[in-house]
Amino acid sequence: MIIESVTLHHIKMNLKSPFRNSLETVSDRELIIVEVKDAEGEVGFGEGVAFQTPWYTEETLHTSWHMLRDVMIPLLKSRFISHPSEVDHILSGIRRNPMAKFAIEGAIWDVYAKKEGISLAEALGGTSTKIKAGVAVGASDHDTMLEEISHRISEGYERIKVKIKPSQDVSILRAIRERYQNLSLMADANSAYSLQDMNQLKALDPFNLLMIEQPLAADDIVDHAILQKELKTPICLDESIASFDDARRALDLNSCQVINIKPGRVGGLTVSKKIHDLCHSRGNPGLVRWHARVWHRKGA
Repeated sequence: MIIESVTLHHIKMNLKSPFRNSLETVSDRELIIVEVKDAEGEVGFGEGVAFQTPWYTEETLHTSWHMLRDVMIPLLKSRFISHPSEVDHILSGIRRNPMAKFAIEGAIWDVYAKKEGISLAEALGGTSTKIKAGVAVGASDHDTMLEEISHRISEGYERIKVKIKPSQDVSILRAIRERYQNLSLMADANSAYSLQDMNQLKALDPFNLLMIEQPLAADDIVDHAILQKELKTPICLDESIASFDDARRALDLNSCQVINIKPGRVGGLTVSKKIHDLCHSRGNPGLVRWHARVWHRKGA
């Protein structure tokens, strides 16, 4: 394909309810939609997932917009691309900015899949036609969280991930487990703890969690290795995994038992698949957790 044009769209969604974690409360979700058209008129779309402020990573919506408009689009426009996996190499000279890379690479993957007459899942090598859906429940008071969990279960979600922090962890997990003994339950800390909280984190082991996500610093894999030795609960790394090499090093150090693969965080679908394949090569199909977020907006 030859990229004929790239259009950036800035959209804003009002969420049905605020989404809270230990670092931020999101009420309105702004996003970049990248529209790519090739020389034959096929159109594909990608999503820029950076937040308005740098609470999750250093990238923001505005920095992504700049990098796309001024750096990445000029590199790709009018260029012949035989396969979307080539985009990762073309953009490899640009340090970081993974969410901007994912946005435009995702649009090119979409064009490719449409031209081939297959789904994006098939283009990536996927074979499953159904998956178990999970949902994240933001931090709030116990009654509100329990009410939302009940609502999400009624909607058909089979896995629930709750946001926790040192002042709200054991109590909420105990309340959930008392009501839902067999629920597939996960906890996400968004780096709210340190190794000094070792005993507090070990106190989460009795709740039979599928995992605890990113308990320690966002850029750490060393302290997580120390913590994982002490925990029965599998650690899942999220923010710490920003590249294929981050994933490889974390596995080498036994820093985690699960890796949350977010294409926007690692720089695209191509590198996401490489991390997926790496985890499978280590002989643990359960090591990978792909992530796709669905934002519930007002009126939806």
